Amino acid sequence: MPARAAPDSARYIGAVPTIDLNADIGEHASGSARPSADAALLGLITSASVACGFHAGDPEVMRDTVTDAARLGVAIGAHPGYPDRLGFGRRELAATPSEIAAYVVYQIGALDAVCRAAGTRLRYVKPHGALYNRAAVDRPTATAIADAIRSVDRSLGLLALAGSALYEAGRAAGLSTAAEAFADRAYRADGRLAPRDAPGAVLTDPAAVADRALAIVRDGSVPTIDGAILTLRADSLCVHGDTPDAAALLRAVRARLAGAGVTLAPFAA
Repeated sequence: MPARAAPDSARYIGAVPTIDLNADIGEHASGSARPSADAALLGLITSASVACGFHAGDPEVMRDTVTDAARLGVAIGAHPGYPDRLGFGRRELAATPSEIAAYVVYQIGALDAVCRAAGTRLRYVKPHGALYNRAAVDRPTATAIADAIRSVDRSLGLLALAGSALYEAGRAAGLSTAAEAFADRAYRADGRLAPRDAPGAVLTDPAAVADRALAIVRDGSVPTIDGAILTLRADSLCVHGDTPDAAALLRAVRARLAGAGVTLAPFAA
């Protein structure tokens, strides 16, 4: 289980604390109406984790999303998941670590090619959904993902749940590994995210999400769904692109952080 680790570092530009703000996007199909949130989100975030076609998205969506992100100066990450479009990658599959490594290599390669064609570059990898959650607690899965990333390009960053097995595996593999925290999701006392079907697991009130974001950045703490206080450190904050009115949440977060003197910048150079 993810450890409850107190903040041990912070990023600064001069004397100003700095955090990355990311969202998962490109999670629709070509020919369908592009979510209006996607365009709005790209103007509010510093890093975009782009679906690579397994759980959502497709080549056209990947191309359009990458092109827009590059135009806006948003850092681009691959968002690989299980091959599970029907379940949006949120169902656990009985895939072996070897199979997972192949899934990850395939999806990184696809988005990397799209980035190159658009005249930009891929900077990091963040697993999606059930794969992300499995890698948070299962070391063989975490190691398979980290090794897959390194086998493609050891300069790629890895974005992983703070205190998780994936975070530790990334560091062990020599990857530039960033700790992620979630502004729009509830935590359990063990550091894992509360299941989406649990009452209060998804936060949709802009003020509450902004309060949580500032507490994570400033205090290294977040209240848990069962009444505890979890301590953690984060290099990046996530607001899910498919959370209701995600753009309003991100605007609230940006305003709250700016008011507290926090600078937003991509974690992956």
